[in-house]
Amino acid sequence: MAEDQRFDKFLELFNKGKEFTEELLRENQRLRYRLATIEGEVKQLEERFHEIEAENKDFAARYVEIEEQNNNLANLYVASYQLHSTLDFREVVQIVEEILINLIGARTFAILLLDEKTNDLQTVASEGDDAMPGIDKISVRLGEGVLGTVAHGGESYYFSQDPRAGAVGIDRPLAAVPLKLKDQVIGLIAIYKLLQQKEAFAAVDYELFALLAAHAATAVFASKLYSQSERKLNTIQSFLDLLTTTS
Repeated sequence: MAEDQRFDKFLELFNKGKEFTEELLRENQRLRYRLATIEGEVKQLEERFHEIEAENKDFAARYVEIEEQNNNLANLYVASYQLHSTLDFREVVQIVEEILINLIGARTFAILLLDEKTNDLQTVASEGDDAMPGIDKISVRLGEGVLGTVAHGGESYYFSQDPRAGAVGIDRPLAAVPLKLKDQVIGLIAIYKLLQQKEAFAAVDYELFALLAAHAATAVFASKLYSQSERKLNTIQSFLDLLTTTS
């Protein structure tokens, strides 16, 4: 009888141990599942964190780019005001040169105007002649070569977009931007080298080119008209003075 009682107690303890072990196994399984779920959530959070971090970097870079664009456009606005504040041809050309250097970052360039009598493009101002000899005396027939084609067609040329481009030269600049009054081309700007700290044209530069070309063309045309009118007035005044003197 005593042995039966001991056996029953042992069996009871064994069953309790079995139940406890099974409960531990179930709890362990539940915890392992929960741990796997948490690890998955942590991984997702880490991935999202990296995505947000990358987005923040993109936003920061974009912000800097927009700030730079705004600064350049503001500077161009000021420069445009200066362009239209004078009717002196040499002053207008000098302001265009300053814009090319300070805003575009051009080191070597030439400003050419079209002679309507000869249909030739001729240099009226240049910078960096030592780096590109000959740009101070360019004379190109309308429609000939890259420069003549730009002036004839009125479309900008960019060396980086030319699959046939070999090396930069007088007739194959980094950029050639026509100076247009509506559909009439009166000249162009040819850029051959950039400043040392500027490796290539930025996206904003192309916007600056378009704005500069329009404002510069208007200012140059107005200053030339004024110069011609002033010369005619001086001639007429001299003629009137001569008539007054002889009478």
